Amino acid sequence: MHTSKEIINKTKAFVKETLTNAEGGHDWFHTLRVYNNAIHISKNENVDSFVVQLGALLHDIADSKFYDGDDTIGPKIAREFLFKINVDSTVIEHVVNIIENISFNKSLEKGQKFKSLELDVIQDADRLDAIGAIGIARCFNYGGFKNRKLFDPSIKPSLKMTKAEYKTSTSPTINHFYEKLLLLKDKMNTKTGKRIAKERHNYMVGFLDQFYSEWDGKV
Repeated sequence: MHTSKEIINKTKAFVKETLTNAEGGHDWFHTLRVYNNAIHISKNENVDSFVVQLGALLHDIADSKFYDGDDTIGPKIAREFLFKINVDSTVIEHVVNIIENISFNKSLEKGQKFKSLELDVIQDADRLDAIGAIGIARCFNYGGFKNRKLFDPSIKPSLKMTKAEYKTSTSPTINHFYEKLLLLKDKMNTKTGKRIAKERHNYMVGFLDQFYSEWDGKV
């Protein structure tokens, strides 16, 4: 029987290897940042640290956007891996539920979704990595990966997308700030997440002001 520490170390090794050739905004370093964010946030929350660590490490093991929108692959890979290293079945179910419900596009669905304090922590940790300086870098990295326009004033952001529309959107990168990134500050779950998100949100607002000034040739 593996100790919790051994399981975490095995999971880190598995994720790092699996994401070796991942897109730069969804690679091992993204996972590691989310993992560190989650540990930091969880210090002020009454959560199961073991579940938080596993959920953070496996949350993006197979992001659906790189699998033709199939959001069943990540949970399946995580379940099989955790089962293989003999993690308790209750923990496996909790981690899989976290992976299935962490994405922003889940907030575009109607109906009751799975909830837990551990999910709240990991969701905040993941969303923090989508905003601020790192969030800006990841946003443009993915836009370049998909060969999207930086900005097109004639294409307005779509603020009331369904989950299906969000997952198939090809709008310019700047639009993504309005369609997701600037919305995250008000969707944080924890006090720590909200505090950090506020600062990172303000950084993005400043970036957009500078972007438009340069776009219009004013500075």
